[in-house]
Amino acid sequence: MVDVAQIQEHAEVVGSDGAHVGTVDHVDKGEIKLTKKDAEAGGLHHYIPVDFVRAIEDGKVHLDRPAEEVKREWSTS
Repeated sequence: MVDVAQIQEHAEVVGSDGAHVGTVDHVDKGEIKLTKKDAEAGGLHHYIPVDFVRAIEDGKVHLDRPAEEVKREWSTS
């Protein structure tokens, strides 16, 4: 289990393939809210479950699935 308290604002979020997913805005209620200003965000906040987090290393949040899969599963509300 990953300690979600280690997830820092503005940390990069990457998929298991190393591809950029987004940038952390903050963590709330079991979800990571990504910034809407990130190039991948399309001007919207996206939310991903903290259950997707595999590790927090070198200031990055590493997910347990590839970036494209995360983007298919994230929500905007």
